[in-house]
Amino acid sequence: MSRTVLLIGTRKGAFVLESDEARRDWKLRGPFCEGWPVYHAIFDDSGTIFAAAASEWHGSAIWRSTDLGETWTHSSDGLLYDEGKRLSKVSTVAAAHGRLLVGVEEPGIFQSTDNGETFSLLSTLAGEHGSESWNDPANQPPGHLGLSAIMPDTTDPSRFWAIVQGYGLFETTDDAKTWTPRNQGLRSDWPRDHEDVGFCVHKVVRTRADGDRLFQQNHVGMHRSDDCGQSWTEITEGLPTEFGFAAAAHPHDRDTFHVIPLDPGHGRTMPDGKACVWRTEDAGSTWSRADKGLPQDGAFVGVLREGMANDTHDVPGYYFGTSTGQVFASNDDAASWTEIAGYLPPISSVEVAVLD
Repeated sequence: MSRTVLLIGTRKGAFVLESDEARRDWKLRGPFCEGWPVYHAIFDDSGTIFAAAASEWHGSAIWRSTDLGETWTHSSDGLLYDEGKRLSKVSTVAAAHGRLLVGVEEPGIFQSTDNGETFSLLSTLAGEHGSESWNDPANQPPGHLGLSAIMPDTTDPSRFWAIVQGYGLFETTDDAKTWTPRNQGLRSDWPRDHEDVGFCVHKVVRTRADGDRLFQQNHVGMHRSDDCGQSWTEITEGLPTEFGFAAAAHPHDRDTFHVIPLDPGHGRTMPDGKACVWRTEDAGSTWSRADKGLPQDGAFVGVLREGMANDTHDVPGYYFGTSTGQVFASNDDAASWTEIAGYLPPISSVEVAVLD
């Protein structure tokens, strides 16, 4: 029988939650990574765990475990720009086609081809519209933007997408030698210096059932693409707010998608203190609440961009972690929810794998 394993990145290290295929009873292990803030943690195809971590005391590194968290090593070898500048944060990590891709602040992508032992700079997206101001101290404390997500193509190693905070989604088809902005049809509520960038993209997911179907949650709306990101259509109508971070696509149905809207103000918590996941089964034409079992009174919690995931079981499970340390799970395709962990440190990321 297969195991379902959740990997939780938090402000104070990583945790592992394990269950069987039924996904009813969960066992928690951790914390790992010696209490470093873990911004994003993932599994690769072999089941190895990689965690992007950054500490104001120790710097930035990638932690690695080949035995589901029993033992760990970490490395920062090569995670440095040529001029010797220390990275403020490694913010995201992706594994595909035998290599590791790491997104950092200020914006850049590093790669490792030796299982996270050493790293080398792959791209800074230099020359893209607006890139000259990505490290302008006037932009954002502490003075630079970050590369917040990397999405590899499942079949082509030279193709992947990257999100630069506040500027948008970019695609490369030649292994980061050149980039193309993929923001056509997006909306912004602020002035922009360039037509093709300046969009605050929070999260992009690609459906397993149809590689051309992408969904996106950004600062001002939910959007859908039917041509692999070359153009976008807004599908916000019916949601309680246009702001949010976390999202997950159904593993078997191209039209079913889940998102967690948040109050767009500084609090960035679930509206009215009512925890809820919103679901569409028609590619965004209509939306419905999926809140059975979730707290509906005083649940002023947030969920970050990597804070939601889904598994690949025939009846898929969904999982999200909150800013106040709860992990909620559904083992019945979001029909109902159960809290499977609480009192964890604030959660940055949730990843899931089904292992034999």
